[in-house]
Amino acid sequence: MAEAHPVGFQWVMEAKARGATIIHVDPRFTRTSAVADLHVPFRAGTDIAFLGGLIHYVLDNELDFREYVTTFTNASEIVGEDFADADVSGIFSGYDPETGRYDPISWQMEGGVYEAPAAGQRDHWEPELREHHAAHASDTAGGAGEQAHAPAAPERDDTLQHPRCVYQVLKRHYARYTPEAVSQVCGMSVEQFLEVARAITRNSGRDRTTAWVYSVGWTHHTVGAQYIRAAAILQTLLGNMGRPGGGILALRGHASIQGSTDIPTLYDLLPGYIPMPNAHLHTDLQSFLDADAAKTGFWGHMDAYLVSLLKAWWGDAATPENDFAFDYLPRLTGNHGTYGIVRDQIDRKTYGYFLVGENPAVGHANGKMQRLGLANLEWLVVRDMQMIESASFWKDGPEIETGELRTEEIGTEVFFLPCANHTEKSGTFTNTQRLLQWRREAVHPPGDARSELHFYFHLGRRIREKLAEAHRRGTPTAEQIERDRPILDLTWDYPTFGVHSEPDPESVLAEINGFDADGNPLSSYTQMTADGSTSGGCWIYTGVYAGGVNQADRRKPGSEQDWVAAEWGWAWPANRRTLYNRASADAEGRPWSERKAYVWWDADAGRWTGHDVPDFEATKAPSYRPPEGAQYEDALAGTDAFIMQADGKAWLYAPTGLADGPMPTHYEPVESPVANLLHDQQDNPAREDIDRAWNRLNPAMSDTYPYVFLTYRLTEHHTAGGMSRFLGYLSELQPEFFCEVSPALAAERGLEHLGWATLISTRTAIEARVVVTERMKPLRIGDHVVHQIGLPYHWGSNGLSVGDPANDLLGVTMDPNVHIQESKVATCDIQPGRRPRGPALLEFVESHRRKAGVEPGGIT
Repeated sequence: MAEAHPVGFQWVMEAKARGATIIHVDPRFTRTSAVADLHVPFRAGTDIAFLGGLIHYVLDNELDFREYVTTFTNASEIVGEDFADADVSGIFSGYDPETGRYDPISWQMEGGVYEAPAAGQRDHWEPELREHHAAHASDTAGGAGEQAHAPAAPERDDTLQHPRCVYQVLKRHYARYTPEAVSQVCGMSVEQFLEVARAITRNSGRDRTTAWVYSVGWTHHTVGAQYIRAAAILQTLLGNMGRPGGGILALRGHASIQGSTDIPTLYDLLPGYIPMPNAHLHTDLQSFLDADAAKTGFWGHMDAYLVSLLKAWWGDAATPENDFAFDYLPRLTGNHGTYGIVRDQIDRKTYGYFLVGENPAVGHANGKMQRLGLANLEWLVVRDMQMIESASFWKDGPEIETGELRTEEIGTEVFFLPCANHTEKSGTFTNTQRLLQWRREAVHPPGDARSELHFYFHLGRRIREKLAEAHRRGTPTAEQIERDRPILDLTWDYPTFGVHSEPDPESVLAEINGFDADGNPLSSYTQMTADGSTSGGCWIYTGVYAGGVNQADRRKPGSEQDWVAAEWGWAWPANRRTLYNRASADAEGRPWSERKAYVWWDADAGRWTGHDVPDFEATKAPSYRPPEGAQYEDALAGTDAFIMQADGKAWLYAPTGLADGPMPTHYEPVESPVANLLHDQQDNPAREDIDRAWNRLNPAMSDTYPYVFLTYRLTEHHTAGGMSRFLGYLSELQPEFFCEVSPALAAERGLEHLGWATLISTRTAIEARVVVTERMKPLRIGDHVVHQIGLPYHWGSNGLSVGDPANDLLGVTMDPNVHIQESKVATCDIQPGRRPRGPALLEFVESHRRKAGVEPGGIT
């Protein structure tokens, strides 16, 4: 965090100055480790074993915050008899080895009660499985067009003694994750593990809370979603969710990554985490809502959120008669994630591509795969501040040097358009705290550089004008009219200003916030309706323009307000600074302790009050119990703190919503030097692969590729280097691509400090300067010593500081839930000296493949 998120780390240091204990668990000793109270080295890719060990420690010693757990979680619910745990095999019930997919029906709770996932079913199930689920759900919650109602409540055992209650299922699942097993799998000592376990349990409970901080080091794995689930289970058992000083902090790579998932750049989401409709299943608005909207909790109002979004986009053209223009939305037909798109480019199924603030030729896994895709396009638009490698691959990419690609044979027409940087445009950043902060343009963008808002607004305007002109001049067919209507009907009318006709960003923020039937800004998402009388571009952001005032632009100094600082910027939803903060009070609504008082029930006033905006219905008493047949939020009791869940509970066990198991399970990385010591199943059985010649994977436990490497960021450089390698001062601070190796590995392989090393995988070979350092610690895993190599990933061939891209070394294998690649751990060989050049590089890599028994690679 100190290295990659230095601004946020200032608050960690302030906490330490007040007495907080800082523990850093990381394969490398870094700038964070240097100021931490405890650094725990471990093997990359073994986080679930570590977190599972902590869960085991909590449950085995009965150190969970029992009253919190029984009040706010599904610990007491009974799991159905059909469920079979992973146990020794590592495979849960419902797995089909032919498809590599799970059918989670057997994971359901006792009595066949269908539990809806918090935000709708996702596209990770095959259409036939989703139809099976939809039919099962309609049996308990009403079919298409019927009145939605709450499913029957699952059977419970509030004593937590029933052998199939979630608490006992969880306890059995993690029974094998003992301190000794964690030590064998992760490489840390038993005492180091126990020191962490004692620290977090001592610091959790009524009077104290512990926070966990992670970055992409947890998400870039084939089990990345389950890493976060494991942390959530641990934090919920300890009572650290929804409380001040607790929670799980998901640090982002730069200022508005949170914003780019809220107003999504993700292919499978609409704004506000509404699932994208599926072409196979969602033929109309009602079928979409029946499949994806929960019947209870606040997701039950998805119809209001979605209809308001459709009204924001298509205005008067969105009417009840045409399903509020629901048919105008695109549909999912499969996995359209970034790696699927690149595969389609190579297969010549995708012809055009926009790169906006991305440099996949350097910044994405398997750089060769990325460049081969770019070389197969008809056109490519690159918007950036510098001539990045993704814009110049056709003349100076590595494949030009090796002869795999020839400039004169690449037909891609590249349009490089200079963009404005973040100081040259106005708008919001949404940071990891869900905090929207308005920043104003400091200087005008130079020359032809323009903001993204300017580019897309005027591109859309020109397309609309050309389509309208074509319709006026000719006689369009019914097919053409149907094809063009969604674009022509868009509300594309933002006011502009200045000599370049820059769209007014506050008007966009106001549209995102939403309006009522009279054109007044909405102040809360609870005002949204499903009848088409309200509009709003992102329901979770509703309130950011309440009263016609830009709430994100508030800058009240901390010295003039309380410690929650509610008047600095605006946090979604409803300016709540801590999600699910109802859990900061007990079942009766009393704070767990005075020290940790946050929100509480004021019986005299008949409402929730406290330091933060309550993340709960303000007047719902703790004693409220829903009547039979209650719907939406009325179906949640006064103790159901997790209001976005259909049942209001934090799920220690997830009966649905995940593609690879209801409980996190340790699987080895796909490229691992050792066997799985906890389960027979080596790696995630539901992972996603792209089995092509240009994406061969290193065999597990290979003598040819015996070493682990991991990628990371440096403070002095920024992601793929486009904003840093072209700047003299930053390039001088970190002038060359390097690899970090331990003294033991240097001796084993004959590597010299500041000399050259060549690192080889089945994809390619790269070279780097050698940094021999005690920061990299060899670890003993069973009877095997594992060496780990550190690689910063910022370099490429363009700029002032140049070097081989670390990500070229990686293959692509993905998490089945979110389609994110495993890029934080892989295997390689390392040899002293520089790599071969030209065609000799291909033969060098191929010789290693043959030695490892891997099929030949290539670009076909």
